[in-house]
Amino acid sequence: MKHILNLYLLGVVLTLLSVFFRLMESVEGLLESPLPGSTWTMRNHLAHTELPKTLPDHPSRGVQ
Repeated sequence: MKHILNLYLLGVVLTLLSVFFRLMESVEGLLESPLPGSTWTMRNHLAHTELPKTLPDHPSRGVQ
Protein backbone atom coordinates (compact mmCIF):
# COMPACT_ATOMS: atom_id res chain seq x y z
CA MET A 1 0.00 0.00 0.00
CA LYS A 2 2.89 2.34 0.81
CA HIS A 3 4.42 1.76 -2.66
CA ILE A 4 1.15 2.69 -4.37
CA LEU A 5 0.96 5.90 -2.35
CA ASN A 6 4.55 6.76 -3.30
CA LEU A 7 3.78 6.16 -7.00
CA TYR A 8 0.65 8.31 -6.73
CA LEU A 9 2.58 11.15 -5.10
CA LEU A 10 5.32 10.85 -7.72
CA GLY A 11 2.68 11.16 -10.45
CA VAL A 12 1.17 14.22 -8.79
CA VAL A 13 4.58 15.89 -8.46
CA LEU A 14 5.47 15.15 -12.10
CA THR A 15 2.11 16.49 -13.26
CA LEU A 16 2.58 19.70 -11.28
CA LEU A 17 6.10 20.11 -12.68
CA SER A 18 4.80 19.62 -16.20
CA VAL A 19 2.09 22.25 -15.68
CA PHE A 20 4.64 24.62 -14.16
CA PHE A 21 7.05 24.29 -17.10
CA ARG A 22 4.25 24.75 -19.65
CA LEU A 23 3.16 27.88 -17.80
CA MET A 24 6.72 29.22 -17.82
CA GLU A 25 6.99 28.57 -21.58
CA SER A 26 3.74 30.46 -22.14
CA VAL A 27 4.95 33.41 -20.07
CA GLU A 28 8.25 33.38 -21.95
CA GLY A 29 6.38 33.42 -25.27
CA LEU A 30 4.30 36.38 -24.14
CA LEU A 31 7.39 38.28 -23.06
CA GLU A 32 9.17 37.63 -26.37
CA SER A 33 6.28 38.83 -28.54
CA PRO A 34 5.20 42.38 -27.70
CA LEU A 35 1.58 43.46 -27.62
CA PRO A 36 -0.11 44.11 -30.99
CA GLY A 37 -0.01 47.73 -32.04
CA SER A 38 3.16 48.64 -30.21
CA THR A 39 5.90 50.51 -32.05
CA TRP A 40 8.25 47.54 -32.00
CA THR A 41 5.63 45.30 -33.59
CA MET A 42 5.01 47.85 -36.35
CA ARG A 43 8.74 48.23 -37.04
CA ASN A 44 9.22 44.48 -37.12
CA HIS A 45 6.21 44.03 -39.42
CA LEU A 46 7.45 46.74 -41.79
CA ALA A 47 10.91 45.23 -41.87
CA HIS A 48 9.53 41.84 -42.87
CA THR A 49 7.09 43.12 -45.52
CA GLU A 50 9.68 44.98 -47.59
CA LEU A 51 11.04 42.87 -50.41
CA PRO A 52 14.81 42.67 -50.69
CA LYS A 53 16.14 44.79 -53.53
CA THR A 54 18.41 42.90 -55.90
CA LEU A 55 20.91 44.40 -58.28
CA PRO A 56 20.07 44.06 -61.97
CA ASP A 57 22.20 41.75 -64.04
CA HIS A 58 25.11 43.36 -65.81
CA PRO A 59 24.34 43.86 -69.53
CA SER A 60 27.48 42.01 -70.66
CA ARG A 61 26.51 38.93 -68.63
CA GLY A 62 24.26 36.57 -70.51
CA VAL A 63 21.06 35.50 -68.78
CA GLN A 64 20.72 31.73 -68.83
